[in-house]
Amino acid sequence: MPKMGLSHLETSLLMALVISVVLGITTKKTESEQLRYGLKCLGYFVGTVFGLGWLMYLGHG
Repeated sequence: MPKMGLSHLETSLLMALVISVVLGITTKKTESEQLRYGLKCLGYFVGTVFGLGWLMYLGHG
């Protein structure tokens, strides 16, 4: 079976997507609430990944 060669960024975004889907499905009752909450969580995760990435970039000069 071939290995997937994902970068750190791609792996982080994939993890954010999977976690957001699980959180949306398990915490809300209706489909519209699940979708809205999942997208909101995904946005927070992606924003955090890029925000922390910039902080590390600026911190290392």
